[in-house]
Amino acid sequence: MYDPLRLSERVEEVVCKGIKRKYYRFRATRFYGGISTADAVGCNLRCKFCWSGRSVWNPEKVGEFYTPKEVASKLCAIARKNGYDMVRVSGGEPTIGKTHLIELLKEIPKNLLFILETNGILLGASKSYVKELTRFPNLHVRVCLKGCDEKEFSLLTGASHGFEYQLKALEFLMEEKLSFNIALVSMKRDRSVLFKRLKEMGMGDILLEEEYIKLYPSVKERLRKTNLLQRFIESGYCIEIG
Repeated sequence: MYDPLRLSERVEEVVCKGIKRKYYRFRATRFYGGISTADAVGCNLRCKFCWSGRSVWNPEKVGEFYTPKEVASKLCAIARKNGYDMVRVSGGEPTIGKTHLIELLKEIPKNLLFILETNGILLGASKSYVKELTRFPNLHVRVCLKGCDEKEFSLLTGASHGFEYQLKALEFLMEEKLSFNIALVSMKRDRSVLFKRLKEMGMGDILLEEEYIKLYPSVKERLRKTNLLQRFIESGYCIEIG
């Protein structure tokens, strides 16, 4: 097992160079009804259902470095071409490299909604990080919980801990009145314990989005090797691909 905060530091050394950060793809996607997307390299979790593959496990071998201005320019060009009013960073964990992310947010025009897709680990570990994000009124944060509790979190990610950081991120986002929603990956059909906990935190009305795992061949093989494939299939929270 590993410590996601220490892994964050190691990954940042690989994927960040000054204010530059590594990305491996810029594209138009159909999510959210159409959104301009930058796929970042590197993550601080090793989720067994992850579709990103080499960009997560081998960040030193994937992608190129871009300045915040270059990333913003590419995102805005894709949005204009396709008539989108939203942009996002996906693929890896975009909160790695705080300086780059803050500078990128400064470059995004206020008429475009920026959706920050994150596992929330670094936000939950630093309330000051969340406070810095309050400067951007066109920001929406999507926090994806990896499991319904600490035990399932560790099972799905291989990390020794981290679920509490995810919940702390939600708490800080709510305290700072930032726009956010919750996504959930879980093999459990009964999520009542998590729902009760979120309700006790005052989040009973926050949108919770079920995230279905896409069984790409590489994902399927990884889940098979870790004896989780059948459990995901039986849960019903996955989609067969190909």
